Amino acid sequence: QGQLVESGGGLVQAGGPLRLSCAASGRTFTSHTMGWSRQAPGKERELVAAISWSGGMTSYADSVKGRFTISRDNAKSAVYLQMNSLKPEDTAVYYCAAHRRPSNWGRIGYPDYYEYWGQGTQVTVSS
Repeated sequence: QGQLVESGGGLVQAGGPLRLSCAASGRTFTSHTMGWSRQAPGKERELVAAISWSGGMTSYADSVKGRFTISRDNAKSAVYLQMNSLKPEDTAVYYCAAHRRPSNWGRIGYPDYYEYWGQGTQVTVSS
C-alpha cells in the first residue's frame, strides 16, 4: 500500500520561506500526477499546485503564482513545495496528493481527482 508523508511545516514570519517535502513509501509514484493542497479552518480544501508525472508541466493557483514552486524527484520518490514570500493568508494544513495515470490535466484542480493523500503538515505564517 502506498503512503504519502509530509514534512517541513512550522511557524514562519511573513515574507519568509518554507519548504515542504512529501515522501512516498510502500510504492513509487513515478507515473502519478502530484499535487499540494491546503485547508484552513472553515474553508474547503483547495489545490495550490500540481505537477505532471514527468515534471514537465506545472500548475498553480492564482493566489500562489510567483511565490510557490512545486518540483519532484522521482528517483527519491519525493515531491516538494518551495514557498517564498509567505503571507498570513497562507496559513493552513498542507497536504500532498497523488493521482495515478491515465491523467486528466483538466481536473488537477479538483481535490476529489486525487486518490492518495498524506496526513498533512501545519504551516503557520505570522504577521
